[in-house]
Amino acid sequence: MSCALPAAPPTRLAAFGRWMQRNRTLVLGLQWVTLFAYLFLVAVPAFLPLPDNQAHLWDDLTRFAQFVFWGIWWPFVLVSMMLMGRAWCGVLCPEGFVTEQVSRVGLGRPVPRWIKWGGWPFVAFLGTTVYGQLVSVYEYPKAVLLVLGGSTVAAIAFGLVYGRNKRVWCRHLCPVNGVFGLLSRLAPVHFRTDRDRWDHAEPARVIPVNCAPLVDIRRMESSAGCHMCGRCAGHRDAVELAGRAPGSEVAQLEIDDVNPWEVRLLVYGLIGTAIGAFQWSASPWFVQAKIAAAEWLIEHDSYALLGDNAPWWLLTHYPEASDVFTWLDGLMILGYIGAAALLIGGWISLWLRLTGYLTGRARAHLQLAYALIPIGGAGVFLGLSALTVSLLAAEGINIAHLPLIRGLLLGAASLASLALAGRMVSRMTLGAARAGLVLATFAIASAGAVLPWVVMYYVW
Repeated sequence: MSCALPAAPPTRLAAFGRWMQRNRTLVLGLQWVTLFAYLFLVAVPAFLPLPDNQAHLWDDLTRFAQFVFWGIWWPFVLVSMMLMGRAWCGVLCPEGFVTEQVSRVGLGRPVPRWIKWGGWPFVAFLGTTVYGQLVSVYEYPKAVLLVLGGSTVAAIAFGLVYGRNKRVWCRHLCPVNGVFGLLSRLAPVHFRTDRDRWDHAEPARVIPVNCAPLVDIRRMESSAGCHMCGRCAGHRDAVELAGRAPGSEVAQLEIDDVNPWEVRLLVYGLIGTAIGAFQWSASPWFVQAKIAAAEWLIEHDSYALLGDNAPWWLLTHYPEASDVFTWLDGLMILGYIGAAALLIGGWISLWLRLTGYLTGRARAHLQLAYALIPIGGAGVFLGLSALTVSLLAAEGINIAHLPLIRGLLLGAASLASLALAGRMVSRMTLGAARAGLVLATFAIASAGAVLPWVVMYYVW
């Protein structure tokens, strides 16, 4: 028979976590409001005429929605992951909320093995990122409805079929689930499970908790899967919202805990693919390569790829805005993003392999790869915030000292990644000389994620 341990005085964070648990109705109301606002901003602009050059954020719904989604929502949701864990997922995300709600009345089928495949976050992120570039999702409301609305429809469909009161879509198939899981490992707050208290809780006092994202709360050691919804706060007097040193989960990661698919997502997705997606439209190399390819096609009397008859849902096609992609444009975008992902990801992987070899430990390169999360998160924020800057500039609002701010952000992220790698290496007891060499090779690997941003913002 178990004997309950005396409860410890709750900290302010723990008290706030329990407040969230007691006020689920308030959280649900906030989720309903967010869902309706999201659906309105995604759907309505798609059926309005494209705004002209005189339209502003405050007098045109399409411009306003564009700024909300790409100027505020996405960049700062990423920041929130690094600061508060996946609180966006558990408190505000419309897709997570709606898939859970419809699963209450759905078929409730068990989750099949193919959905649980660990590579879906990688495939979904790459596919959504690349497709979004082909249809210009940042620019046009129809593309927003197609990409974001399509993802929401898929979330509803999976909720109607699989799970009961669960977020199967979020756990396995959401295009940003893997990215959010990586970034949340840096957060200085998390829900912590005390296994000793869990095992000694009085059975009569235990009320079952529905963990919608399907986390094993009893064995929860990582914040990657936790949606920070608060419904498990205080459970068995063992689960509490608690603080921790920023990045401590990454620094304490053991080799046996690494997930190769997460590493691929980080290196080839969050870093490599994202850089290519944000960079191609500003790259003089892209322009030169496209001109050379077009000239070659003309010289060989081959004009099929120069046609601009692709539908808008496959390639950008808005003649009224003088923005039409040819088939060649589409192929060149795919080629540029793919080349960036392979070259940048390959560079990082090669040097990480050498770094791991120098430690003398198997799979150490995978473990040290997680130290790149700050650089990956900062890079995507820089790319998305460039849209924020351009949208504000169109309204006559210019951010002072922007190059300095970007440089400081890149520098801080680089130092944070190096510090995390240093904390990992310090636990390997390698000796000063070898540890220094390991960190040097790691720094060379991380340079592959930093230099493309330097070239984009300070060279081109």
